[in-house]
Amino acid sequence: MPPVPRSPAPPPEPAPAPTERRRRSSGRVTLADVAKAAGVSPITASRALRRDRGVAADLVDKVAAAADALGYVPDPAARALASSRSSHVAVLVPMLSNRLFVDLLEAVQGVLQPAGYQSLIGVTHYDALEEEQLLRSYLAHRPAGLIVTGFERSEAGSRLVASSGLPCVHVMEMNGPGDVYCVGFSQHDAGAAITRHLLERGRRRIAFVGAQLDARVMQRLEGYRQVLAEAGLHDDALEWLDPRRSSIALGGELFAALRARHPDVDAIFFCNDDLAQGGLLAALRLGVSVPHEMAVAGFNDLEGSDQMLPPLTTVRTPRARIGAQAAGMLLALMRGEPGVPRQVDTGYELLVRGST
Repeated sequence: MPPVPRSPAPPPEPAPAPTERRRRSSGRVTLADVAKAAGVSPITASRALRRDRGVAADLVDKVAAAADALGYVPDPAARALASSRSSHVAVLVPMLSNRLFVDLLEAVQGVLQPAGYQSLIGVTHYDALEEEQLLRSYLAHRPAGLIVTGFERSEAGSRLVASSGLPCVHVMEMNGPGDVYCVGFSQHDAGAAITRHLLERGRRRIAFVGAQLDARVMQRLEGYRQVLAEAGLHDDALEWLDPRRSSIALGGELFAALRARHPDVDAIFFCNDDLAQGGLLAALRLGVSVPHEMAVAGFNDLEGSDQMLPPLTTVRTPRARIGAQAAGMLLALMRGEPGVPRQVDTGYELLVRGST
């Protein structure tokens, strides 16, 4: 029986081009795809998307239209590797549950975004090791610059910042070494100012109630100590320091405990407004008249402090101004502009209200 003839095998499909292979494996539209659609080389497409002055305007429009039609999104990591520059800035803050740092971050973003930079936001939770890990992770992405909170960090964290070679701006404090860039105010002087105000109101048994106990709280405490020591009125027993996170509930708890232990205290300087708000609420529950029996002061002028009964005396900290000026300083450093001041003191404002 004669063999049955076989149909010829179909010819093999041509191997996909390198860009096609990348598209099929990742689904991501590449710069090569944009260049092909616009009929230009990838280098020209890259220059056109950067709005390079050497590329004709009609070609820029053509490449932009192709990128838009394909849904192309530039890869910042690849751009950073290619140019040793990045469009990201790492910003490290202690927490986001406090409006203080939310206001600062919004101001930073408001300056950086129009300039073509995005923020890589890291939350350290007041933990030096956590901050160190964030620095290692973010520095691996080759950011263009850094904004960090304060000057206190681990030895390894300090080395990471110094060895990165990146422009770095410190915020919220002014007591750092003279060779760093910083925007903030003297926490020590602000703490001294509100303590001096309580003395001027005739208070003599003034307690300090602090929580979280980060470096800035301790600087406010030093200002309190200095003023009372100069007046011959400092008493170690009236310093109540609690490492727990600052909150309204904790403020109420500490107010009640302090009042029970030291009924002769006639004023309390709380290190943060949420603690002070809790103290005012506890005073209402306990029937303590504020300010007649007890004056209460806070710090940071957080939301709601002016609505308390009575309204809370506090220190207004210009966190939005600090964020905007820090971002502006960092932009100038990243651009290599001359004459950038190393320290900008934004000051603070003592707001005297009904609680004192």
